[in-house]
Amino acid sequence: MNAVAVSEIEHHEGTGKVGITVKDGIIGSLKGINEIEAEIVSLVRNTVSNTLRATGSIAHEAVTVSKDVIKGTIQATEEVGTGLILSTKSVAKGIVMGVSDIGGDVVTVASQTVKGAVKGAAEVGADVAMVARRTVDGVIEATKEVGGNVLEVAKAAVGGAIDAAGGIGNTAVRAVKEILVGVVEGVKDVGGAVLPKPRPETGSPKGHATFTEGEAAEAFKARHKKSRSER
Repeated sequence: MNAVAVSEIEHHEGTGKVGITVKDGIIGSLKGINEIEAEIVSLVRNTVSNTLRATGSIAHEAVTVSKDVIKGTIQATEEVGTGLILSTKSVAKGIVMGVSDIGGDVVTVASQTVKGAVKGAAEVGADVAMVARRTVDGVIEATKEVGGNVLEVAKAAVGGAIDAAGGIGNTAVRAVKEILVGVVEGVKDVGGAVLPKPRPETGSPKGHATFTEGEAAEAFKARHKKSRSER
């Protein structure tokens, strides 16, 4: 074997080792992130459920507690300087699971949680659309795990995100609508029921979602009515 061949083999082997090192490092980091997210879910879930048990007024206090948790999350990320997008999914998931643990109204809480996260993101200059997406992901994931009504929660969460974005501006509304179309359509048996498909606007070859919260509700009702008539 000549020197050139040996050099090429050594080069490829070196690249392989570097790739393995990077892969192992990323795996370790991702495992660390998963552990952190699980800890946040557990912390929020236990705090919410214990607080609501202590108050004895689940219906009234659930929304108030969820708002306080979101505020606490935003304050924490402001102090650290980062982490809002990463933490919002876990926080939202913990809130819904905590409310579910004591028999609270997860649909209402889901909507309020998303609204609070979107408003809070705007206040600190974070990516409103990404925070909305992560929060909606969190409430839907939690609802699936606790065996709740995913359709109703998804509808409430998306409506809450759009409503909150409306108080920020048209750009925020467009961004939130566009990112949530993909998220909700990706949830089995939720997309078509909650949000109508994006429809192109006049003069726009690509088009984008132009639905309102009311249109989302009408789409859900129409689909539900159709499915009943087909039985």
